[in-house]
Amino acid sequence: MVTSEAAPFVKTGGLADMVSALSSSLKEHDIDVRIIMPRYYRINKDKLEKLPPALNVPMPYGDEWAAVFKGELPDSDVPVYFLDHEELYGRDGVYGYTPDEGFHDNARRYSFLCRAVFQICRMIEWIPNVIHCHDWASALVPYILRKEEYLGEFSGTFSMLTIHNLGYQGIFPINDAYLVKKNLSAMDFSDLEFDYALNFLKTGIICSDIITTVSPTYAEEIQTHQYGERLDYLLRFRRNDIYGILNGADYTNWNPETDTLISPNNFSASKTANKKKVKKSLQKEFGLPQDANIPVFGMVTRLVSQKGLIELCYPGTGSLYNICKDFNLQFIILGSGNKWCEEELRKLTEHLPNLKIWIGYNERIAHIIEAGSDFFLMPSRYEPCGLNQIYSMRYGTIPIVRNTGGLADSVENYNETTGKGTGFVLNDLTPLSVYNTVGWALSVWYNKKKDINSIKKRAMRKDFSWTKSADEYIKLYNKLYNRRDVF
Repeated sequence: MVTSEAAPFVKTGGLADMVSALSSSLKEHDIDVRIIMPRYYRINKDKLEKLPPALNVPMPYGDEWAAVFKGELPDSDVPVYFLDHEELYGRDGVYGYTPDEGFHDNARRYSFLCRAVFQICRMIEWIPNVIHCHDWASALVPYILRKEEYLGEFSGTFSMLTIHNLGYQGIFPINDAYLVKKNLSAMDFSDLEFDYALNFLKTGIICSDIITTVSPTYAEEIQTHQYGERLDYLLRFRRNDIYGILNGADYTNWNPETDTLISPNNFSASKTANKKKVKKSLQKEFGLPQDANIPVFGMVTRLVSQKGLIELCYPGTGSLYNICKDFNLQFIILGSGNKWCEEELRKLTEHLPNLKIWIGYNERIAHIIEAGSDFFLMPSRYEPCGLNQIYSMRYGTIPIVRNTGGLADSVENYNETTGKGTGFVLNDLTPLSVYNTVGWALSVWYNKKKDINSIKKRAMRKDFSWTKSADEYIKLYNKLYNRRDVF
């Protein structure tokens, strides 16, 4: 596994959870899996083992030297190798100091990671059958494997690229191409260049042996003009090599029966009484009236347009103000992101006593929002997989989602006639649609308590564990491994 982040070491989104959870599950299936990632300086090296000797990484512009530290995923014996380079990773932030602006040298930082992968494998004398890359930050690995490393030790190694979010492609000035290869041929330039810029993800899409996405619906969506982020033509060309596998949930961390962050008020699908106690704690935490009869709507999200925040809270047009003003509910949001959104939410809380926010991220707060809320809102413009709706269902918190990507693959819309379903689904993403869907959920809450309880219990019994997803990845690994007989 080559990744820019992995939980619990570094996490900015669902990518970190997926890499660690999948790796742990693969290990349980007797797959020899190892993770390579940068050692950002928030990762304490005192708890890691330093491997000798120093690592030499021949870059196109000259040799770079780095250290390698070794650790393990918690509660697992999956080895994690951390690439240590003070100039490139010794700073606050992962991709940038703020979510709005990336570091100026990200092309160098992650092209270095991609080349170092092969040197680390040589260093530990371990040549993998498959290198599984995640998103743009490791997307140059398939290019290097195909163009430069295919004749030596890695001649029997294949590459897989998982696209977690096509909206992030690793786009840099074309002048940075020297970081990838010293003497570019016309073919090299064609692989690397997109719209007069260097595009890491495009390169990975062209050169990887297999491409996966984190849900079946998203695998189809990214091949359309609407969701293809200008790479849909290329993805349609590779359509026979694209597979959608829904992310699993890490129920060791997200399980109301064992969750230490809501202890001692743990609960289950058969014993839900303590959920009301967690709700009371959540209301108290945010200074809201502790009333079990008022529904709490929660959000744990990045405050960016992809998550539907323009439709929800853009100044003057967003629906959040009217939702909180017109409806008898409480609304709690945890997240960080675009400055305009953070500032607008702060302004709204000054006028709406039933709206509370926490700017930033806090693991404990995230868990009590998931466990203590009655509804969880995810009106995403697009959602490759989404994990919060899966976590919500396990905690008996009813998701309200848009019909897209992994949300469509995991949430069954409530049927008023039969009472069945696991959540509420909206199709069109507009401020009015979000407002109306929240109103619909509230109507059921206040008028059909039996259906609400049925939705909660049905959702809690859904199983999105990693076992099934890991099996599907193993099938793809074997598909690649068996290609050895062809070449």
